[in-house]
Amino acid sequence: MKARTIMIQGTASSVGKSIFVTALCRLLKQDGYKIAPFKAQNMALNSFVTVQGGEIGRSQAIQAEAAGIDPSVHMNPVLLKPQADATSQLVVLGRAMEVSDAADYYRHNFDLLPAIEQSLNRLRAEYDIVIIEGAGSPAEINLMDKEIANMRIAAMACAPVILVGDIDRGGVFASIAGTMQLLPPRQRRLIKGFAVNKFRGDISLLKPGLDFLEKRYARPVLGVIPYIRDMGIAQEDSVYLDERSNVKKSGRPYICIIRLPHIANYDDFDPLEALCNVRYVSRPYELGQPDLIILPGTKATINDLIHLDNIGMSEEIRLMAQAGVPIVGICGGYQMLGNKIIDPHHAESDTTETNGLGLLNMETVFEVEKITTQVKAGVTGNAGLLQGMQAVKVAAYEIHMGRTKSLSGQPAFTVTQSVISDKPYAEGGLNEAGTIFGSYMHGLFDNRDFTCTLLDNLCGLRGIPPVKKHWPDREKAYDDLASVFRKNLDMQGLYKIIEGGANG
Repeated sequence: MKARTIMIQGTASSVGKSIFVTALCRLLKQDGYKIAPFKAQNMALNSFVTVQGGEIGRSQAIQAEAAGIDPSVHMNPVLLKPQADATSQLVVLGRAMEVSDAADYYRHNFDLLPAIEQSLNRLRAEYDIVIIEGAGSPAEINLMDKEIANMRIAAMACAPVILVGDIDRGGVFASIAGTMQLLPPRQRRLIKGFAVNKFRGDISLLKPGLDFLEKRYARPVLGVIPYIRDMGIAQEDSVYLDERSNVKKSGRPYICIIRLPHIANYDDFDPLEALCNVRYVSRPYELGQPDLIILPGTKATINDLIHLDNIGMSEEIRLMAQAGVPIVGICGGYQMLGNKIIDPHHAESDTTETNGLGLLNMETVFEVEKITTQVKAGVTGNAGLLQGMQAVKVAAYEIHMGRTKSLSGQPAFTVTQSVISDKPYAEGGLNEAGTIFGSYMHGLFDNRDFTCTLLDNLCGLRGIPPVKKHWPDREKAYDDLASVFRKNLDMQGLYKIIEGGANG
């Protein structure tokens, strides 16, 4: 018997669809069901690598974790990763296929429907309920006849749809009513209920609007979800970086993360936010006096590095490094730390070669083949930030086009397990003082022993008392999220909609 389905769509991007699905994955798991998430097409720069080496959207990996299952490429068969030149890299079933602009993509995207349907059917054969996430809004009238992420997938899956609106933006009733008005009748019939997300205040003040929706459309409002601060769960859209709290924690290190124009996998740094004062900065004057600067991943390394040069951030980072401020680069940020970045095949940029920051003696060359692999590694470097960490082991994942060659200095890590090599290999780089290091490994800071020891070393270098280790508990975060949703959703009504399906 095929699994039942339910689909969460939104009135716009960033209304909270991903978190809504994450909450339902944990809720229904708690109720004893085998749950799988699914998103037919995702456009995101935050991605994850499965055990088999396939790349999917990070949000689907988080949802799978909330459901208590291993992530699979079938949970996100189509992933689009935007690049600097208005193009996107197309990833199908975990593998990078081509780079195209929007017009080219929409001329051929229906060719992807068989792979999408096969992945959906595979999940439906293995699980009790598949929770499907839409993309953006289903009512984009310029895309309705081209989309492969919203109502076309709901019809394919025979999935009832819950339409979610974000009240924190304002105009939530207009956005829900406008969506219903713009949808053609056959698609409107698939919507079986509404939910209001990110509410702050007295819920009784919403009653006239909620009553209006239920009366006008003869569908229930299943719940009003309160605004949740510091939920401790990675979020997909970089818009959420604007909502990150910068509350000062007394006696904690101050970490600046450079907010690159094409920043990717910024959830790498969520554990640091729980332990330190973390701020995302876009301009040199925002840096202040940091104890650590981090250059994060990016899908457009060369273009973002040129941007840093143009706004004076590159020079400011060099000056900070000369003054002894520790610098860490992850993936694209690691590539920026070197002397040169060369892109002979124009894999990421029209620029063939550019100078790096020159903080590590190494060069990076972009190649056509993309590396995607989970890894296990040990710390090799033994100075500064990595002092005394040779017994520390880490588990992480790599997603990158470039290959980096060290010209001198010591590697930061030794990879002992990877799908791309059956032999150990050196990874990352560390300067002689140990104040600057880089690595291709995403998820590095999710390793508790590594991060806690690194922060102890940082505090020693900067003359700060050791950080109290209130390590974030992601399982508890999923349970807490589910608890909020269970209290504020009509669970009986939700199950009724799931049981009724698209024709209920």
